[in-house]
Amino acid sequence: MKNEITITPYISLYQDDFRILNETWIKRYFKMEDSDYKSLLNPQEYIIDNDGHILVALYNTKVVGVCALIKMDHPLFDYELAKMAVDSSIQGKGIGFLLGQAIIDKAKSLNAKNLYLESNTILEPAINLYYKLGFKKIEGIKSPYERCNIQMELTL
Repeated sequence: MKNEITITPYISLYQDDFRILNETWIKRYFKMEDSDYKSLLNPQEYIIDNDGHILVALYNTKVVGVCALIKMDHPLFDYELAKMAVDSSIQGKGIGFLLGQAIIDKAKSLNAKNLYLESNTILEPAINLYYKLGFKKIEGIKSPYERCNIQMELTL
């Protein structure tokens, strides 16, 4: 299946998929927060129009994964890797890794030096994926999310 995945830039056609894939995992483990609603209900305005990017994983024409690169106004980090979600029916097939690699490549093409992400350790497969992508655990950044209990960075 991994060989049949296409990674493509976000277009408005994918807005509902972006929202639904993310809402599904968030509601499964946590609760939706204000920051979630801002980015998921209007990704064009909140992410794309602010020099961010979203990549979409397609299996044939079906959206099976999404991941955002959100521009940060921070002295240490250029972008945040955020809103990564893979359809639960096909998790564990390497799609998250493909998306992660593609979003890192996108950040490099934008001359980013450091990426940031935040998550929760209850999401063990996601944390393992971030380590596999080269992220390292850090501390000390204030998060807008109640659910955040781990922060990570990747020096490019």
